[in-house]
Amino acid sequence: MSFTGAARPVRMGLAGVAFMGVLVGASATPAGSQERESEKLQVTAVSSRPGVVSGDDALIRVVAPASIAADSIRIAVDGRDVTSSFRPSGENALMGVVKELSKGENRLTATAQGADSGEVTLKNHPITGPVFSGPHEKPFICDTAEFKTVTGGTLGQPTDENCSAETRVDYMYRTTAGTFVALPDVNDRPADLATATTSAGKKVPYIVRVETGTINRGIYETAVLHDPLSPAPDPLERGPGWNGRLVYGFGGGCNGGWYVQGRKTVGIMNDTYLSKGYGVASSSLNVFGNNCNDLLAAETMSMVKERFVETYGEPAFTMGNGCSGGSYQTHQIADNYPGLLDGILSGCSFPDVGFGTIQTLSDAQLLNHYFTNVAPDAFTKEQQKAVSGFGTWESIGSLARAAGRIDPTVYCPAQLPKEQRYNPATNPDGARCDVYSHAVNVYGEVPETGKARRPLDNTGIQYGLQALNNGTIDMDRFIDLNRRIGGLDDDAKPAAERTVADLKAVRLAYRTGRMLNGGAGLADIPIIDYRDYTDDAATGDMHMRFHSFSTRARLDKANGTHANQVMLTRSSGHGFTLAGMVADMDQWLTAIKGDPGNDAPIEKIVRNRPQGLTDACWTRGIGAKKISEPQVEGIGNTECNTLYPVWTSPRMVAGADVANDIVKCRKRPVVSTDYQVPVTEAQLKELTGIFPYGVCDWSVPGAGQQAPMGTWLSFDAVTG
Repeated sequence: MSFTGAARPVRMGLAGVAFMGVLVGASATPAGSQERESEKLQVTAVSSRPGVVSGDDALIRVVAPASIAADSIRIAVDGRDVTSSFRPSGENALMGVVKELSKGENRLTATAQGADSGEVTLKNHPITGPVFSGPHEKPFICDTAEFKTVTGGTLGQPTDENCSAETRVDYMYRTTAGTFVALPDVNDRPADLATATTSAGKKVPYIVRVETGTINRGIYETAVLHDPLSPAPDPLERGPGWNGRLVYGFGGGCNGGWYVQGRKTVGIMNDTYLSKGYGVASSSLNVFGNNCNDLLAAETMSMVKERFVETYGEPAFTMGNGCSGGSYQTHQIADNYPGLLDGILSGCSFPDVGFGTIQTLSDAQLLNHYFTNVAPDAFTKEQQKAVSGFGTWESIGSLARAAGRIDPTVYCPAQLPKEQRYNPATNPDGARCDVYSHAVNVYGEVPETGKARRPLDNTGIQYGLQALNNGTIDMDRFIDLNRRIGGLDDDAKPAAERTVADLKAVRLAYRTGRMLNGGAGLADIPIIDYRDYTDDAATGDMHMRFHSFSTRARLDKANGTHANQVMLTRSSGHGFTLAGMVADMDQWLTAIKGDPGNDAPIEKIVRNRPQGLTDACWTRGIGAKKISEPQVEGIGNTECNTLYPVWTSPRMVAGADVANDIVKCRKRPVVSTDYQVPVTEAQLKELTGIFPYGVCDWSVPGAGQQAPMGTWLSFDAVTG
């Protein structure tokens, strides 16, 4: 695998770890050049970064010096005059959508007598992708014939091998009874048509223009309040129904999220957003149940947002909202591809799928196998729970089942024909249905096996250490657990030996941002982390509260602060509301955007946070009361932690910290001082035999742990 990227200094917070990126495209401004710069035409790609243009078109802005008349400017693409595509836009500026770009590089030049010319090189990619995520995955199953549009129909059969479908526009309206229905006639106004009042105070007919089509092999939907009797959407002239803000929706899941186009987006007919005039967008590949790959999700979001901007204009800002699998996307897209999201609402959150989630799931799978099959009568349920760190015993089995996402045979999507699926005996070359195979563009393949490299490791982990030290289990149980817990083989089946990570994959996980760092784009935007508490769910649940603190800890490590993150916790829907969080985020971003100071982004974020938007939890039940207090780890040490204890994980019980950012721990010798209970020489010798290479030293960075090499990385090819 090879990759390139734009540099962006990434904060790491790890002593002695070198920054691996290379700063490109930056230069000092020579003395006296400011005067010349003021006489230069400034050319900017508005709809996307110039290197990631897609679909043969781009929205471009040209700003002229005060001494130059805008109508004297001439604009060309590789010598082809495109001036007629531009119109005045603001003071001494032109804007326009340039079409018919060639694939690859296109040099756009703006010239005018009396001014230095300005130019930008646009790198255009097919609307079917890829742009920066690397080669398309194969096989890939089209779902256009099953995808239900907002009117209840389908997109029909795909028109090509990239699962393309004709773009369609539908109009929906909100009834006075509070439902969305198809507008029967764009020239008539139904008697039960509701009125919307946008956040800008504009009263408009509550009619929604919905665009549905295919981009990057995914199915996208956008929705904006727009009266079909008014002029068509114009990127240079905002309609009264759009408040100038975009909400991008990210959907949850992961299991089965590979090899398919997807039959749904997160849903764009959202009254909370639309009634206030927000534009809404999503794609089937931004639902992790269809695509459990943050890199492909980022690429898709970039392309869909580009399409939105070319249609409606540049948003003042873009909010991202997603729960669970959606939270992976909000965090990693914001950090690794800064500029796509300006603020995020991250619900039932995890920092990332590959490590924040999978390490806990794989440990649960190993513990469940040990407790169920290896030593079924050795531990009581309370002892098992103590070893896991979870709030309920049932979560051990629940999370063990969810670990099937790393097994290539468990969670294949229903659309994928059985004859195309991997089977170790009958079809060893078939499609492997697991997270690592789906991320092969990042990790590459093991040359000897052709399987994706895995950044998964449990060597040196002393499972149950805290349970031993607090007297919940005895030394004999601790020794047997660590001797026989084993690991997971190449197909994620239980094995006698511990799991050993591929070190190349480990390094790539850190360098490419697959392990969320938090020190790139995420450091400079406001975050609302919200959660319905499920640690005590009767059947167990993977959406545990400590994951929010994992993200917070990574922000602290990378940036020295988490002041841009607000954490909210409630139970069963009683407390904060989506409408309230959207209003708070809007107020926060609007104030930041209007802040004229030259301070660092974090200072503007802190200064402009809305009054009353602070860390908080709500009491349980109807009529829940807000408790405003800093959210910290612990059980019973604060009012919120009495209501909503912050339980832990198997690795935290073994000594890891809440950041959960070590893939493969560095080792140190077994020492008796690890154990706060009596240990005999014979037991110590036994433990040394179990851990011949030593036990985890959680106080130092993990093997291969390093800063990301930069942002906006492009994955060009897969190599061994």
